[in-house]
Amino acid sequence: VQLQASGGGLVQAGGSLRLSCAASGFIFDDAAIGWFRQAPGKEREGVSCISNSDGSTYYVDSVKGRFTISSGNAKNTVYLQMNSLEPEDTAVYYCAVSYSGSYYYCTPYGMDFWGKGTQVTVSS
Repeated sequence: VQLQASGGGLVQAGGSLRLSCAASGFIFDDAAIGWFRQAPGKEREGVSCISNSDGSTYYVDSVKGRFTISSGNAKNTVYLQMNSLEPEDTAVYYCAVSYSGSYYYCTPYGMDFWGKGTQVTVSS
């Protein structure tokens, strides 16, 4: 199993980034993929999750209306479009997979495998 996250970087407040999570080694169409983030000194939190099996999505309240998760099934890639970025969005972002297709309220404990993170830094 491989999850390769990319697309992080440094952006000014109000800017945009698109993160990509390229997946392989499992049945993509049956799985749920989530984006999580961890800022220094804070717990890892679920940002957004998508189930490829039923199409459902989840967003944490702080990103609703700004972030959009999507799944490019043909490319086995999940994207997180992040608009109107705020300094509070600064964190290392990780993607993770739940093989069952359920993301269990998008909590880290419900995921089976994690990729390496990508740093997102939003300057004020």
